[in-house]
Amino acid sequence: MVVAELLPQACDLARRAVTATVTPAQARSAPWHPDPPPAPDAERGSITLMLAAMFVGLLALFGIVVDGGTKLDAAQNADAVAQEAARAGAGRVSQSAAYTTGQFLVDQQQAVAAARAYLAGGGYTGTVVSQGRASIRVTVTITRPTQVLSLIGINSVSATGSAVASLEAGVTGPGA
Repeated sequence: MVVAELLPQACDLARRAVTATVTPAQARSAPWHPDPPPAPDAERGSITLMLAAMFVGLLALFGIVVDGGTKLDAAQNADAVAQEAARAGAGRVSQSAAYTTGQFLVDQQQAVAAARAYLAGGGYTGTVVSQGRASIRVTVTITRPTQVLSLIGINSVSATGSAVASLEAGVTGPGA
């Protein structure tokens, strides 16, 4: 009987219920979602752009490694050529000074000429100057073409080497 007594009361409440209609103040253009779904072709080609940028970066890194090695090789070669040219010049003894005074000094003119001849014989360019009465300084610049960096406009790398050779008379060093 309890159900029979509650049923009329429930019907009475339903008849008295207030119907409310809610109208939004502003219609939303999209359903509630933190990020709207992407358009079907919105990201098309984005991986291609990323790979192109990475390729340029890797190419530059490869160029630095390969052509950086070329520059290091040129620097080592420039130092070696400068040392050899300086030795060739410093070995030119002034015979007149050796005979008259007994001192072994570098003949400045012959030393510069010998060092320049050594450079010219190897196809190198550089400067040769005498330093004092027993030394000669040679500076050599070597330019080499690039292999990879020429793709971005860097067509060559240069390296400079310098050496000083001094004439020593007699036996010198440990045990002398």
